[in-house]
Amino acid sequence: MSLPSSFHEFIGNQPTVESLRAAIAAGRLPHSLILLGPRGLGKFTLALLLTMALECERQPRETAPDGPHAGRELASFCGACQNCSRIAESADLEARIEEAVAAREEMRETDKKDTRVLVQTHPDVLIVPPDPPQLLIKLGQIRTLINRSQYLPTEARAKVFLLTSSAFMKEAANSLLKVLEEPPPYVHILLLAENLGELLPTIRSRCAVAHLGALPAEEIAALLGQRRPELNKGERELTARLSEGAAGRALGFNLAEYAAARNDALTILHTAEHSGGLQDHSTLFRMTETYRAGAEGQTKTTALLRALSSLLEDILLLQSGAADRVRNIDKRTDLQRLADTFAFEWIEQAVRAMDAVQSGMRRNLLRSLSLDALAMELEGGRR
Repeated sequence: MSLPSSFHEFIGNQPTVESLRAAIAAGRLPHSLILLGPRGLGKFTLALLLTMALECERQPRETAPDGPHAGRELASFCGACQNCSRIAESADLEARIEEAVAAREEMRETDKKDTRVLVQTHPDVLIVPPDPPQLLIKLGQIRTLINRSQYLPTEARAKVFLLTSSAFMKEAANSLLKVLEEPPPYVHILLLAENLGELLPTIRSRCAVAHLGALPAEEIAALLGQRRPELNKGERELTARLSEGAAGRALGFNLAEYAAARNDALTILHTAEHSGGLQDHSTLFRMTETYRAGAEGQTKTTALLRALSSLLEDILLLQSGAADRVRNIDKRTDLQRLADTFAFEWIEQAVRAMDAVQSGMRRNLLRSLSLDALAMELEGGRR
């Protein structure tokens, strides 16, 4: 993955982006900032661009030509200096995390347990991703952040700590408060979040929030026509709806992978739809058996739960008379039948059951059995 060469290439939310650039240029960027928006909207990309603008050796400036910030000085970055180039090496975050996990696996067993995954391609910029396999930000990672925040920057203007998720272990969240309450003047903490409700109120109250909004489906479809010509009109429209207004997610959206996860989700729903009496669960069990342990199984299970959530939301939209907002438009007939089958109370039960699967994933429970239990719990949902 490569970063945009300038802020002008960042898609969408220009007023918010310009406001943050103006804050950097004026030396007023909040020391604790939450970038809030849906998954795939470009929060991590924007965080890196802001970090480069903050740390760039050349400190280039632009003047906003129009809009709410017309005439104001905006921070930018050169993209070529040593600071910019090293920060940009973190753009392919998945690859950097895989390297960190691989390095941990090569350690002695006694050292593995106390080693947490961190990404650092610049000495003054530390990226804190969720630590596998539970995919939570853990106490050891926050302790490292706190320890390093006590030292002055060595090669740049500021120390930047970028937390890529709002999924914290309780102890980690409580420890983060220590540095949020009184951050050193040279420290900036950027926290990426999809939902403010996932964060402790005490964390939210100590951070400024920059909201990133979704783009209209029509704009996403037009963008796909320019950037992904291999997609036909129907595929572009479907991808635009499924990406929920997130340009970055749309550009990287894998329709084939989503369709596979959605087929499994429909298998679960159809099992519940035809509940009652004796029935053959062999198709269901063959499907759940493919969800093995390990990182691949975790990724696959996450994709399944997201597809199932998308289908359930569409069922609710159909039940509430908002058919124009349905995302899985190629499954409209199937979804309408399910909307006529399942009561609202059953959908509430389904959401709680999905939460239980996600909780089990964090505790390393066997995923195939968790999904079997999910499907069995959803049986009996017919009106």
